[in-house]
Amino acid sequence: MELLFVEPVFKEAIWGGSKLRDVFGYEIPSETTGECWAISGHANGMGKISGGRFDGKTLGELWREEPELFGGYPGDQVPLLIKIIDAQKDLSIQVHPDDAYANVHENGSLGKTECWYVLDCEPGTEIVIGHHAKDKAEVEEMIRNHRWTDFIRKVPLKKGDFFQINPGCVHAIKGGTLILETQQSSDITYRVYDYDRLSNGKPRQLHVEQSIDVIEAPFVPSDTEIVKEELPGADHTHLVTCQFYSVDKYDIHGVFTKEFAKYYTNVSIIDGEGIVEGIPVKKGVHFIIPAGYGNCRFEGNLSMICSNPEA
Repeated sequence: MELLFVEPVFKEAIWGGSKLRDVFGYEIPSETTGECWAISGHANGMGKISGGRFDGKTLGELWREEPELFGGYPGDQVPLLIKIIDAQKDLSIQVHPDDAYANVHENGSLGKTECWYVLDCEPGTEIVIGHHAKDKAEVEEMIRNHRWTDFIRKVPLKKGDFFQINPGCVHAIKGGTLILETQQSSDITYRVYDYDRLSNGKPRQLHVEQSIDVIEAPFVPSDTEIVKEELPGADHTHLVTCQFYSVDKYDIHGVFTKEFAKYYTNVSIIDGEGIVEGIPVKKGVHFIIPAGYGNCRFEGNLSMICSNPEA
């Protein structure tokens, strides 16, 4: 059984920049590249396997043709999508639906539960998480009357912060932020407000009615408990487990061996370099450890974020 290295797909955005090239060394399409879809089986940005016996196959094809690689995980699509987001400018104030709402209103799409690990940010940066409305009626009143200063809840940000963003949570990544995002494989975003920006001379589409439908009120911060432990060869930080995914960070110093058995694991090298199962890897490399792989050996000085789907 072999590791599955995935070629990223890049997305330009009105708020994007050049850090995906400057920090990770990727070849990006322009100076306004906002997203690296690092491990993606989504039709809007399908990743391909690079090297090995599945070279050139898309992740979607592997999901259909080789289900044992993913532990026979249920569903007709790859459940998780891993991104790196370079927000040179502010993203829109937005919210995502849950599975039930997206299934009815978005042609059977998955909803979008996601989480963010802050890779870097400029000093003084904030991030939008939640809102100040006391109930649904006040959510609607504040949105329809453009009371953005009263509505939006901002919190300070620093490198290494972690946030779980559940469906119905108002949020926005602000300019000067670089984030690794683990999310359900969904491309459904409802824009509540976009600062009256123009794209190609026209205001960007908003989704006010859908947003009012799905925003949870009052805002309740997600209950995540970060747990740290020292392991032989690595410092382990468990970031979150929810119904869709479990996410962990490993800072490896020397030799670290871990058994990977249940389902499959997404791995993103976010810093440093080293060797995985005899293969050189460095910051910006992404791969999948197939289900049932067994012990996987890492060596070097590197940091990685791992995720696997939950049943």
